[in-house]
Amino acid sequence: MQSKGFSVEWLQELKRKNDLVSIASNYLRLEQKGRRFWACCPFHSEKTPSFTINGEDGIYYCFGCKESGDVIKFIEKMESLDFYDAVKFLADRAGMALPELQSSEEIGQRKKLKERVLLALDYAYKHYVENLYSKDAVKAQEYIKKRKFTRRELEDFKIGYSKNWTDMVDYLRKKGFTNNELISSGICAQKNNRLFDVLGERLVFPIFNSFNECIGFSARALEKTDFAKYKNTAETIVFQKGKIVFGINLLKKLKQQEGLKNIILVEGQMDVIAMHKGGFKDTVACMGTALTKDHVSELKKYSDNIVLCFDNDEAGEKATIRAIEMFRDEGVNLSVVNLSGGKDPDEVLNNLGKEKLQEMIDNAVSYMDYLISYHLKHYDLNKAEQKNKFVKAVLGEIKKLGSEALFEPYLEKIRDITNIPIEILRREIGEEVKFVKKETTNVVTKTEQGGSKAVEFILASLLHHKNFVNNRIDYHLLLEDYKKYLDIIDMNLPLSSIYDLDGTSEDKLLLNMINYNFSLYDGVEEKYFNECLWLVAEEKLRKMQNNLNLEFKNCEDLDKRKLIAKQLGKIASDLRNKNLEVFNGRREN
Repeated sequence: MQSKGFSVEWLQELKRKNDLVSIASNYLRLEQKGRRFWACCPFHSEKTPSFTINGEDGIYYCFGCKESGDVIKFIEKMESLDFYDAVKFLADRAGMALPELQSSEEIGQRKKLKERVLLALDYAYKHYVENLYSKDAVKAQEYIKKRKFTRRELEDFKIGYSKNWTDMVDYLRKKGFTNNELISSGICAQKNNRLFDVLGERLVFPIFNSFNECIGFSARALEKTDFAKYKNTAETIVFQKGKIVFGINLLKKLKQQEGLKNIILVEGQMDVIAMHKGGFKDTVACMGTALTKDHVSELKKYSDNIVLCFDNDEAGEKATIRAIEMFRDEGVNLSVVNLSGGKDPDEVLNNLGKEKLQEMIDNAVSYMDYLISYHLKHYDLNKAEQKNKFVKAVLGEIKKLGSEALFEPYLEKIRDITNIPIEILRREIGEEVKFVKKETTNVVTKTEQGGSKAVEFILASLLHHKNFVNNRIDYHLLLEDYKKYLDIIDMNLPLSSIYDLDGTSEDKLLLNMINYNFSLYDGVEEKYFNECLWLVAEEKLRKMQNNLNLEFKNCEDLDKRKLIAKQLGKIASDLRNKNLEVFNGRREN
């Protein structure tokens, strides 16, 4: 049997050699309670641990955000890897050789191309670095002196130089790379049937992922040009701008060696290099694109304290507002630096020095205070209409905090700014405290995916081989609409292996089955199971009854009507006596 190109047996061995508890302890502080391990969830912000690991089954589940998976899924999430690379990560850790993928030829070709692309990029960045110190790199060397880059910045960021439009093409061809591999890497493009280096005659900044692998490049023109001053290589099999954080490899290294107090997020790679030069090693940037949820997820792995330090201009303001929207619901401590003395961090460092910039960072305001100041700048409170617009805009921001306890200090601030009584502001925000009652154990039939809580409990009980399961029932007959799930149950796989099946991560019902919280029914599990069983059986019997009534009504054959009447009588008796005999069958375990 195959699962995503690997045999189930090989994946089981991989998981056996990569114990989930041991792996997770490298990222989380685990506390054992009974047979489970608990921690604060790495996938959402919380103060009370709700992330639990079942070491015996090798699976995790968060009762807060509902994230779940096995050790492969954990590494995928923590290291921003796809399935194959997460498997490779764990195989390398365990000293296991990767087997040849036993799936489609297309997957095998993609794997090979990815490996060749990474190798080409590795050769390329090292060659660019060599070029920087050659006699042909005068323009690049003069620019570096102008920017006052030291040897440390050059080595940390592997800054290089592309001498011309053909040097890199010739170099990589001699290394054995094909035209297709060079184009697929993003290093080269083709025009008039000739390849050329897309970064020709530019200062080159390699882009690394968190594993310190070169995945692409950004480059700066050194002379006036009709083209863009900065240029990134095209998106490739390994490089997607919406997911890449410039400097993430150095941030990861810093956290491992010294720990992180916070992360400073700036707009571009030149600012990152300048900040590192000034001693702010915890600085990173997005790759010339707006902040995305993937960027946010990547940064949250390293710290929950994020400091926005964008340019002191209109574009910087817009970038800050967008970043606030991206981070707002992610449970991070988000603050904003009010830059002065320069339009960007680099200018501030040059004009005022690192001590002054450090002071600005230390005095960074909460994102809500920044939003209030932002709106205050855009409205004239001496005009009634403008004042009303200001109050409406700011109350909209406060409302997004989601908790009345968090509203109050900002409502007081708006009161002080506008002289509007706080009672009116409270009424305007229109929030009411909502009390959510704890869900009872009553069976609720209709839920998502057209299933039912009763069906979910039955399937989960079958999957977990609960001893109260009624093995006389033919569940394929009773639950014929859930054949997919019953077939998975019949495979009798370890729970962690179910995550290897295609589509598991998107199947809410299957995930609920794997991670079912049976503790909700402690002491009444068997009683509840039987109630669920009858509820589903009753619904099915009534459907059979309705169909037979319709058939009886339309039937003109007397003998057949007698047979139908007999069947209806049996169903009526079964419904009256809660008899499940019609669903009896032999279930193989």
